[in-house]
Amino acid sequence: MSLAGVSCLVTGAGGFLGRRIVQLLLEEEEALAEIRLLDKAFSSEALRSFGNQEAVKRGKKIPQTCCMRIIVKLMQDEILSGSTNEERKTGFQGKTEVKILEGDIRDVTFLYHACQGVSLVIHTASIIDFLGLVETQLLWEVNVTGTQMLLEACTRCNVQHFIYTSTVEVTGPNCRGDPVFNGDEDTAYECMSKSIYAQSKRLAEDSVLKADGQMLKDGGMLLTCALRSMYIFGEGCPFLQGHLDKCLLNKNVYLRFSRKEALVNPVYVGNIAWAHVQAAKALQVPQKAKHIRGQFYYISDDTPHMSYADLNYELTKDLGFGIEPRLPMPLTMLYYFSLLLEIMSFLLRPFVRYVPSTNRHLVTLLNTPFTFSYRKAQKDFGYMPRYTWEEAKRCTGQWIASVVPQRREHLKIKAA
Repeated sequence: MSLAGVSCLVTGAGGFLGRRIVQLLLEEEEALAEIRLLDKAFSSEALRSFGNQEAVKRGKKIPQTCCMRIIVKLMQDEILSGSTNEERKTGFQGKTEVKILEGDIRDVTFLYHACQGVSLVIHTASIIDFLGLVETQLLWEVNVTGTQMLLEACTRCNVQHFIYTSTVEVTGPNCRGDPVFNGDEDTAYECMSKSIYAQSKRLAEDSVLKADGQMLKDGGMLLTCALRSMYIFGEGCPFLQGHLDKCLLNKNVYLRFSRKEALVNPVYVGNIAWAHVQAAKALQVPQKAKHIRGQFYYISDDTPHMSYADLNYELTKDLGFGIEPRLPMPLTMLYYFSLLLEIMSFLLRPFVRYVPSTNRHLVTLLNTPFTFSYRKAQKDFGYMPRYTWEEAKRCTGQWIASVVPQRREHLKIKAA
């Protein structure tokens, strides 16, 4: 299986997962013809991860009516100019043309231009929000409407293959906290989640899977699939950084926000990214594509099953960090305390916007055993984790160790 000569669009390419997918695509032995990286904005760190900053500056603009900026990085020799020999060895492979597109996924004109000439779309862009920090309308417009508009652009522009980054949250856990142990795609589960984020991802995934088989403008057919990721950890994970900050403020001891027995199976960012690449390759092969199209897949890896809180501890215990032995209060009390905070937020809404630090959905999410197997993905498109748990733990731990000094300084300045 190969992506040689494929033109690919990656949405959310400046984000935690999107960047890792792009890096793996650029490492392919047989080069893609082109990779377009789409996001609303790219940080300087993200741009550096895609290539030499000088190459990024040599760009060209298209009319502002399209609400986007395209920066072209042409060839490997240009990207790697001035690099050391070691950088050349680990740098971009082949002669893939890379374009960076900045714009809003809710802009239909932008999406139409972004999809022209593309045969594969990997759609990772979405707003992740468990606390209600983002206005519901914005979250819905990006996660649901943006996905639907992107699918429409794909049919107009004759895009043949579409891979959607979904989440295990479209399944649950439900508000009763019913557990799942080593579930799969055939596991029956009554989902009653009232989380706006979960609902938006569920509807977006449904739109993607229903679009499978849609006729394209040129008479071809759109083939789609969705990858339901477990909680993603790894270098650059914003949630890990948030937990680290709280740990540093708590004298290097992690707050326990989930019971030890609430087992989940997080997935390393390199492995979920690799699953996208493997699915993309399989869609190029008609015999494999017929099994994948219109399907969703749970993507996990061989990370040991543990609670979310214990994952934080496992990744940093070698750095001398500790973890609280139990929840700050009994689980039932924590649930009703969260309800009280939600009521306060509702009552204050006419006067001030108060976003509680926790809510009932989050308490349930963090304290429900919920694990799933990747067997179907292995069977249908050959997915196997590329990185072992030991490698994932080492790389993530090294990243955390590297950011501790700057996070301490940041928190010190913030408290001053």
